[in-house]
Amino acid sequence: MAQERQRVLVARRLFPEISERLAEYFEVDAHQLTEPLSAEELAERLQGCAGALITGTERIDAALLAACPQLRAVCSMAVGFNNIDVPACTARRVLATNAPGVLTETTADFGFALMMATARRMAESEHWLRAGHWKQWSYDLFAGSDVHGATLGILGMGRIGQAIAKRGALGFDMKVAYHNRSRLSQADEAAVGARYLSLHDLLRQADHLVIVVPYTPQTHHLIGANELALMKPTATLTNIARGGVVDDAALAAALRERRIAAAGLDVFEGEPTVHPGLLTVPNVVLTPHIASASLPTRRAMAELAASNLIAALTGGQPPTPLNPEAVA
Repeated sequence: MAQERQRVLVARRLFPEISERLAEYFEVDAHQLTEPLSAEELAERLQGCAGALITGTERIDAALLAACPQLRAVCSMAVGFNNIDVPACTARRVLATNAPGVLTETTADFGFALMMATARRMAESEHWLRAGHWKQWSYDLFAGSDVHGATLGILGMGRIGQAIAKRGALGFDMKVAYHNRSRLSQADEAAVGARYLSLHDLLRQADHLVIVVPYTPQTHHLIGANELALMKPTATLTNIARGGVVDDAALAAALRERRIAAAGLDVFEGEPTVHPGLLTVPNVVLTPHIASASLPTRRAMAELAASNLIAALTGGQPPTPLNPEAVA
């Protein structure tokens, strides 16, 4: 008698070919709706499943793991993994994986574009034009700030931060400074043309601050009212990291009072809910967490998650494990 195939859950609507690839190895339950499963629905759908392919929003915590004792692998197509309790996974001998690397360049492209749109007031001027206000030219009509030659401050200098640094230094002759939990080697600093500063010095010197740190308890509200007060009144802030790294209420107040010039935000606390104060100020560019959203990159992210899941459940070596000790 043929051995019963392992079951896996694809927790969000994805490219059909991802489920087709997984179906070569497993019995696949693919959630077909755009709306995410609730915590209760996720636990219910995971009953009897050996693995799950998830995104950056499904919460994998100790309670869910306890409710799903057959689960052996949780593979995310996101690079950030603050939604996964990795120690709880390790304690339950559940392998967790993420998808670093494949989205670096696309996310850096978007981060730089969002910073430029913020500096040059593109969204604000488009809304004004669409509203029918454009009647004549003026020398200071939506005059923003230059990007070329300015000081680019990068908070978080991992793969994406370094890719943004290269764009600024090589493409726009920017002076690049950064702060990171650990300093880069001299060779790596030279490769991206960046100099290391303390966080407070970075905030004081940056003309355009781009935030790309991971979200952890240590980085919660890393940028709050006190930090915003250190920035130049002409400076811009761009956040493509995670919601919660910036105190959105404090940022909305700083924008409203013009204590900084503008902000570009792709991530928000409590998303998809956006702080109402951010919706009423004109000097902010808002996008719905789409920094990695090119079709080739999103496909590559899903393919890597599928590769991790297949390897984890068939005796292979997952390419990007977060807790390899879980199966040691």
